[in-house]
Amino acid sequence: MKVYDIAIIGAGPAGTSAAIFAAKAGKKTLLIDHGKSITKKAWIKNHYGIKEIEGPDLIEAGLQQAKALGAEFKTDEVENIEKKGDHYLIHMGKHEFEAKYVLLATGLSVDLAEKLGLKIIDAKEPRIARNIKVDHDGRTNLKNVWAAGTVAGESVHTIITAGHGAKVAINIISEINGDRYVDHDILQNKD
Repeated sequence: MKVYDIAIIGAGPAGTSAAIFAAKAGKKTLLIDHGKSITKKAWIKNHYGIKEIEGPDLIEAGLQQAKALGAEFKTDEVENIEKKGDHYLIHMGKHEFEAKYVLLATGLSVDLAEKLGLKIIDAKEPRIARNIKVDHDGRTNLKNVWAAGTVAGESVHTIITAGHGAKVAINIISEINGDRYVDHDILQNKD
């Protein structure tokens, strides 16, 4: 069985942004989504650098960017995640995948987090019931399990969740590398 460095559950703005950074950093990245993101219902007029965009188009653009950088994408419902030594098994129907790190970017749902034994807290955002308890970097109470975006207590706004997904991915990459990771490309001279 192929072992991924990072399995990201949820391909909304937080999860896909994390996948973009992880794949660009050369990490074996698996992005899994069930296709029910609340962003698919959004009309977005407040995302930096974009005048306006329909949620499904934003999701698709991010997904194509992550895949172009090397992230693998699976459309399925994750039924369970279980610890296996120092890795995690991600169960999806008849398939299972293994990863060293798991990043939950599950939006409004804490169901997988509860099954995994993560600490859950009352949410502070309007219309959000509960969140996964995370530290400042996005770590949960289980080793190598992280959370980003709305499920981690961030605002539902796509610009915020996308940024938080990137931040948490950089923190995971830094931990894997053993040194602070910075992703900064320089504009090439066009002479």
